[in-house]
Amino acid sequence: MNPSFVYPRTLVIILILAATLATITACAEAPYTGRQQLMLVGDDQATEMGNQAAQEVLTKEPVVTGTPQAQMVQRVGQRIAAVTESQYKWQFHLVGKDVPNAFALPGGHVFVYEGLFKYARTEPQLAAVIGHEIAHVLARHGSERMSVAAATQLGTGIAGSSLGLSPTVMEAFGIAANYGVVMPYSRTQESESDRIGIILMAKAGYPPEASIELWQNMMQAPGDKPPAFLSTHPSDQQRIANIRKHLAEARKYYQPAR
Repeated sequence: MNPSFVYPRTLVIILILAATLATITACAEAPYTGRQQLMLVGDDQATEMGNQAAQEVLTKEPVVTGTPQAQMVQRVGQRIAAVTESQYKWQFHLVGKDVPNAFALPGGHVFVYEGLFKYARTEPQLAAVIGHEIAHVLARHGSERMSVAAATQLGTGIAGSSLGLSPTVMEAFGIAANYGVVMPYSRTQESESDRIGIILMAKAGYPPEASIELWQNMMQAPGDKPPAFLSTHPSDQQRIANIRKHLAEARKYYQPAR
């Protein structure tokens, strides 16, 4: 093949893709923070994939119902879901494994593991966890991560309508193949979910300061590392400092539950 014919065509494709990405980049905006996002994956598509992923998790993980902890997960989850102003059909699940993890999927499925309760020792502290995970969904962080990967690969690999439930898609939603290990989001996304999460818990009637208590519990736990779902780039102390910075904003939404 004559290279002289390949280069112009390839260049045109790249220029068109670059122009398209530049147009789309400003089309998505994270709630509450206003951060501009690259979003190449539609919300309906992400919801469909999230629901498929949830069904796979539900068939492989031991879901617990009826226990005091399971009831608390339902109670806290529904209170926060009620203030999200979203169209997602939120569902909350307690997984009977001694693993300190939690994750949420596009479409509204939220999974909390029993091992998390050694850190989240009160209902408001659990609200900090669930608020953080719901924030990832509201800010469409999984779709954003897939979009960035698709753009980086110039549309190969995970781009397109036939994404399915590949490992790449599952990792974009924050979960690894064995579910007990949660893939970390970016530093920006984690900090954003911390900020949005304390707003959501405050709107639901939980004191946002409980998020700091949760992190202090993690720091003080002897011999333990922070849960994988929260142990990304920011250090514990830096994370607490960032949360403190946004407490005043969250308090504006806070009204104690009656």
